[in-house]
Amino acid sequence: MYGLEQQVLHTDVTGMPLEWINYQQAVRLYHAEQVAYTCGMVLYTVHGGVSTLSGRRSAIAVNSIIATRGGAYARLRARHDYVPPLSNTSLFRRDCNTCLYCGETFAIRDLSRDHVKPLVQGGADRWNNVVTACKPCNHRKGGKTPEQARMQLLAIPFTPNHPEYVYLQGKRVLADQMDFLRAHFPRSSPLHQRLARLS
Repeated sequence: MYGLEQQVLHTDVTGMPLEWINYQQAVRLYHAEQVAYTCGMVLYTVHGGVSTLSGRRSAIAVNSIIATRGGAYARLRARHDYVPPLSNTSLFRRDCNTCLYCGETFAIRDLSRDHVKPLVQGGADRWNNVVTACKPCNHRKGGKTPEQARMQLLAIPFTPNHPEYVYLQGKRVLADQMDFLRAHFPRSSPLHQRLARLS
């Protein structure tokens, strides 16, 4: 059994990953009878009050993956033009906390967001133009492109789809949740190789 801090993967009824929710949100979905089905292991059992009629205490077993009815939320995120919000936390996780110039892995405090085509040269602050860089490499590159700075870019930046983004938002992703999410990654996703190197 896991502690109540363990996040639950919330999907729609088609199995499209939507978001991470905490135990209170999960219990509310169970209580409102919105859970269509569950997958994965039971994470914990949340106990409620004692019924005055039956004398029994209520208990809800919360699974690691729960699917709820309704699909509009997921359909929006499955659109080909959907772009998840960009944040440093998600960017660094996409790149496995690795500087894409020197190839070293760093603590988050030592990383920065680098624009491959710099903003001063008309580059955009978008997933496909940003990479993780250690602060010394970012300082060395400055307002230049990698070619101008004579610094080789080790991987091409990419925009994650929504299931990939859900993975990037996870705090502690369990094996069954990871398997479920990876099944929704595109076959060409660089995350397949990056995750394989971590395991």
